[in-house]
Amino acid sequence: MISEVQFQTELQLLISNAIREDVGTGDYSSLACIPETAHGQAKLLVKDQGIIAGVALAKMIFEYVDPKLKIKTYIEDGTHVEYGDVVLEVSGSSQSILKSERVVLNTMQRMSAIATKTDQYVQLLEGTGAKILDTRKTTPNFRAAEKWAVKIGGGENHRFALYDMVMLKDNHIDFAGGITLAIKKTKEYLKTNNLDLKIIVEARNLDEIREILLSDGVHRILIDNFNYEDTKTAVELIGSKCQTESSGNINEKTIREYGLCGVNYISSGALTHSVYNMDLSLKAF
Repeated sequence: MISEVQFQTELQLLISNAIREDVGTGDYSSLACIPETAHGQAKLLVKDQGIIAGVALAKMIFEYVDPKLKIKTYIEDGTHVEYGDVVLEVSGSSQSILKSERVVLNTMQRMSAIATKTDQYVQLLEGTGAKILDTRKTTPNFRAAEKWAVKIGGGENHRFALYDMVMLKDNHIDFAGGITLAIKKTKEYLKTNNLDLKIIVEARNLDEIREILLSDGVHRILIDNFNYEDTKTAVELIGSKCQTESSGNINEKTIREYGLCGVNYISSGALTHSVYNMDLSLKAF
């Protein structure tokens, strides 16, 4: 993963772009009928159930819009919530609260859905020794928040983007002329460019597992779209030579069985690309 400094930079870019997109030249609905000096307060209500996520990010959004807004937090990130729970209260400029409202809700609704789904997968893997990973199958310009939500839900983050880890997948391997050549070229490139990046190599069958194992310097083998029996065989072949990761065909019905195959990690794009937003609202009072 990227450094904490870079992660915070990504969050600030996310917030500034979201406000730019939503507010533009001005929130004319509020400007037209609410005095600039008006003060108010609102509470963030849960109208669903699951794992709440995005509380800390919501505070950052309120701070970005108006540093004078006051936030009183009742429920922290990672907490299970029920219908009717009050997560936080915000008070201060009525115009600022309304300017922040939609970005806060959009962010928290999606992050909470991701954290809830991640928590479900974590529970399904309990006792297997496998950990759940996210992927790059994220919403454009919202990746930092979505990967943060996975962590809040108890999962682990895979690489953040194309620049913080090497993943040699099927197309890379085919374009490079084969597995062995792809690994060789990658190691030479990293050395030449003084890059300290971990290498993951995807395998499509057991023969490719065997070929990958002939090369040194592979951090993890991605056991992609294998059935259960072949996954167990792959894990046995790999042993302690490098880490193992299952991917493909991962859902609520299959995840535990793959975990029981002995892999170290299971990655699932469904954590971020197949969720239904948690229902939240911001109500004046």
